Amino acid sequence: MRKRWRLVLPVVGLILFTAQSYASYRFNQELGRTPRKYYWWSSIRLDSDPLNRNPNVPHPGEGWERTWVWVDSGYLAKLLMFCGLPAFALGAISVGSLAHLGVNEVWSFAVSMPLFMVAWFYFIGWVIDRWLRKRKQPLASNPV
Repeated sequence: MRKRWRLVLPVVGLILFTAQSYASYRFNQELGRTPRKYYWWSSIRLDSDPLNRNPNVPHPGEGWERTWVWVDSGYLAKLLMFCGLPAFALGAISVGSLAHLGVNEVWSFAVSMPLFMVAWFYFIGWVIDRWLRKRKQPLASNPV
């Protein structure tokens, strides 16, 4: 049976991203249930109110919200960030540019990053499939 890496790798990447997102959700739940300005996805700080429009969310330094959090990424997040570095770079550009327009970074990250991850891992799988296909083809003899 031929493996189709262009189908397998996006699924694996999406599963790893979902697992890390769940771990980050649990970590943010441990920080407290009060509304906060920042959401932590692994060691990436996402701003839920980039233009400071919501007066109900305490800003860092006000009230009991921590101004910084020590986050250890863990091996899963480091592996995912290393393998999907171009996807994370595109995600940082898109999330940052949407934040300048006032879009919540948490939601833009949650929507754009799975799409970028699937596209990147599909591309890597396509390259692997193409390389394996070319490697299996017999070399044509060149009559000279």
